Amino acid sequence: MNTLKAEKRNMQTKAKKLRREGYVTGNVFGREIEGSIPVQMTQKEAEKFLKANGKGSQIMLDLDGEQMDVLVKEVDYDSMGSKVLEIDFQALVSGEMVHSVAEVVIHNQSKVVTGVVEELLDEIEYKALPSALVEKVIVDVGDLKVGETIKVKDLDIAKDKDVKLITDLEADVAGVAAVHNDVPETDEEEAAAVE
Repeated sequence: MNTLKAEKRNMQTKAKKLRREGYVTGNVFGREIEGSIPVQMTQKEAEKFLKANGKGSQIMLDLDGEQMDVLVKEVDYDSMGSKVLEIDFQALVSGEMVHSVAEVVIHNQSKVVTGVVEELLDEIEYKALPSALVEKVIVDVGDLKVGETIKVKDLDIAKDKDVKLITDLEADVAGVAAVHNDVPETDEEEAAAVE
């Protein structure tokens, strides 16, 4: 399990100022935490961490030396989508169901030779105990033909008795659509056709 170092944030310092100083802010909340714990981590640590983890990842948060088993609940970026501003975490409690999302990862797109692969869902919502959390759902589209789709109910996560899906079982996750090569005629071609 990956670890992210963070420290408790002094609420006297505004988030904007901290971000200018190279920090990412966030909060840790959970059933056994009164209110929430404001935290901060360095921008460099946060960006490195997000290369391998994202929303729905279960990680160990090293908060001033105290280890906390948490779920990455939300990741907020700036308006350009390039700089992370805030990461929120939910402290996990053994035996308590948590609401989370699993990222959809499409595999074997290159095997589809007729048609174009369409990813129709990028995450699947579910509830599970901390021991059954799912970070990624691999969707193999290699054998799909034009017009075929994979639904949520076809995935392994739907067959997992420890996971209660919130996303509709009939929702399409990925499919293969026909390629339309209708190239519009240019003005010159239209003029030549009229003459």
